[in-house]
Amino acid sequence: MQKPSRPALLQAMVDAFHLPDLRRRILFTLGLLVIFRFVAHVPLPGVDVGALQDLFSRNVLLGMLDLFSGGAMRNLSIAAMGVYPYITSSIVMQLMVPVIPRLQAIAQEGESGRQRINLITHWLTVPLAILQGYGQLVLLSRADVDGQRIISGVGLSGPNLVPTVAMVMSLAAGTMFLVWLGELITRLGIGNGISIIIFGGIVSGLPSMIGSSLLARENLLGLFVFVALGLATVAFIVMFTEAHRRIPVQFSRSLVRGGRVYKQGGSTHIPIRINSAGMIPLIFAMSIMILPGTLASYFQGGSGFVSGIANFVFNFFDASGWIYWVMYFLLVVGFAFFYTMIIFQQQNLGETLQRQGGFIPGIRPGKPTMEYLNRVITRITWGGALFLGTVAILPF
Repeated sequence: MQKPSRPALLQAMVDAFHLPDLRRRILFTLGLLVIFRFVAHVPLPGVDVGALQDLFSRNVLLGMLDLFSGGAMRNLSIAAMGVYPYITSSIVMQLMVPVIPRLQAIAQEGESGRQRINLITHWLTVPLAILQGYGQLVLLSRADVDGQRIISGVGLSGPNLVPTVAMVMSLAAGTMFLVWLGELITRLGIGNGISIIIFGGIVSGLPSMIGSSLLARENLLGLFVFVALGLATVAFIVMFTEAHRRIPVQFSRSLVRGGRVYKQGGSTHIPIRINSAGMIPLIFAMSIMILPGTLASYFQGGSGFVSGIANFVFNFFDASGWIYWVMYFLLVVGFAFFYTMIIFQQQNLGETLQRQGGFIPGIRPGKPTMEYLNRVITRITWGGALFLGTVAILPF
């Protein structure tokens, strides 16, 4: 009697642990994720954690930020900013490379150039983390819960200088530590380490969210629908992430060796992904949508013109309203086109093909090739942009 076979996914997991090198990489990645979760629960000194958690439970926008930090912001731990300053630095560098000639020359130096760009990105992360950390502390210090201050003594003068510098440096150090963990995962573990750190922070809050919202209400049908939608979303994301358009390319080159001419040729293809921008448009759009409401929340509760404007902005950017999600969808679609075009222009595929003796059948080399590729990338980016926009509004 033939033994029933396991499902393909389960069998792949079992086979992975049978390979020593892959098993070591998986366990190494899980170990670093455990360290990340420990760090996410180390709070900064001088913070009223109870009042801070009460504020996050009342504010929908802050609660969404806390979800992306894996609960680190709710505790205001040293990992409260996550790796987002590094992501911001990476985005800034990608936008600056085609603009600044010196950076463009460095990027064209091959592997050594990429390493130098990566080093500059790391150095830029430090001041960005310091600025973001200080701004976060100032905003939280102005908030109060039932007359109780969350953070006291934030400032750059007098007796507040040393405690403030200590907290800001702790936040910046926490960010750089997580970036280091992410690079260790990339080099010695599995997958992209920065993405896995972000993923680990987000999914860490799922058990408590499911327990407090679905299981506590004994809503088993809702739990089943939630799991089914989650699996369908994952399959949907994988399908669009792997989908690409293949552009056929032929090579024809003459080589002269020993006074004789040799004709060489071949064919291949250029895979252009439907979702070339990845998840960067989501991060761009989320930052823009959350910032106004978060800033406005600190000017509510008073009287006068400023308070009225703050109440209007906070209600307009309320994450429970359909206006918020429509704007979020449109921003994601727009940023998907913007970021894709920036990355595509940096690759300069038309000149690269012409320099290597390649051409697209039926298309003249040089400028016509670039125009053809621009048309193709524009058309297929519509699919990737609408896909990202749909993923963005799925919570609504």
